[in-house]
Amino acid sequence: MLEHFVEKMIKNKNREEQRTKVGQIAGVIGLVSNIVLFLGKFSIGFIANSVSIMADAINSLSDMISSILTLVGFKIAAKPADKEHPYGHERFEYISGLAVSFIIMLVGVQFLQSSFNKILDPESISFSVLIFIVLLSSIIIKIWQGKMYGKLAKKIDSQTLQASGKDSLNDVFITITVLLSALVEYISGWHIDGFVGFVLALYIIYTGIKMIKDFIDELLGSRPSDYEIQIMEARLANYPSILGYHDLLVHNYGPQSKFASVHIEIDASWDLTDAHQVIDMIEKDFKENLDVELVCHLDPVAIHDDQYLKINQELNNILANLNQGLKMHDLRIKNHNVLQFDLVIPEGITENENQLVEDIRQLVMKRIGNYHLDVRLDHNYLL
Repeated sequence: MLEHFVEKMIKNKNREEQRTKVGQIAGVIGLVSNIVLFLGKFSIGFIANSVSIMADAINSLSDMISSILTLVGFKIAAKPADKEHPYGHERFEYISGLAVSFIIMLVGVQFLQSSFNKILDPESISFSVLIFIVLLSSIIIKIWQGKMYGKLAKKIDSQTLQASGKDSLNDVFITITVLLSALVEYISGWHIDGFVGFVLALYIIYTGIKMIKDFIDELLGSRPSDYEIQIMEARLANYPSILGYHDLLVHNYGPQSKFASVHIEIDASWDLTDAHQVIDMIEKDFKENLDVELVCHLDPVAIHDDQYLKINQELNNILANLNQGLKMHDLRIKNHNVLQFDLVIPEGITENENQLVEDIRQLVMKRIGNYHLDVRLDHNYLL
């Protein structure tokens, strides 16, 4: 039913409009359902004098605020690029998610204190059939809410909705714990409400901190997934006319604004027009099939020069002998006595970089000849 409604709402809209509309639908549904949950749980928690139920209610309040920020976030993120923001406003979705994360963490801190006071000064809670019905209804609503967020998140590839979905499913376990603790206290008379509230508060704080880290990673610029890198690598491998590729960089300005650059190795004897046609094809391929704005840099390789081929092979052997992880590219022979190349140093190599270059120089002297080295060090590229 929800999927049919969403499809109807986004029909005949472009992808950006679809993304905004789906985000707004999720925000409205989340807002309404969380208002109902907050009012219901806070009322019965106040009546029953249960700090754990009220903590669960405040958790629903933070979810309600999250839904409001989701609505605002998607609205602002949908604004087109302008002079001050040439890459658009999509990253505001991360900012709204970060704000939600801080709210969740602060709510946890507040209830940590309330629960601790309840431990020091325990009071009995008043359990009733109404409490059971409200908490059970809350569990059912949160399960549905989590699945709803998950489906919509996949539809528009939204980290904010994914986070909301995980938070909703986490809330299911919180409410189950609260319900069980209320039953145990009612049956046994043990005053465990404060302890349960304390544990839930710690969990809420942990969830907030983890979400803060995830959104800060996106704002700072995080590494794309291994799957995304493999897809890009597979696309590049579809072009047998190129000799190789390296120095892939990927960055984004929001979930739908991805940019990349890569160095493409070509035969140095190629006509420049032919080479340009090939990289135009690659850039168009990335845009149409991966929705990535790719910029290609040409690196000519002298594959018909015997001296170049011999030195290139020997250099690769030297690097393999020093460390299997070492790679090089962009080899140039300048003025007949200078070898210029980029040295790719992977993570995990602890040797001093200057010493590493000196070791390579010594081996070049022994095995290739009296060449000076002009080495540029590469770090943190994806390919």
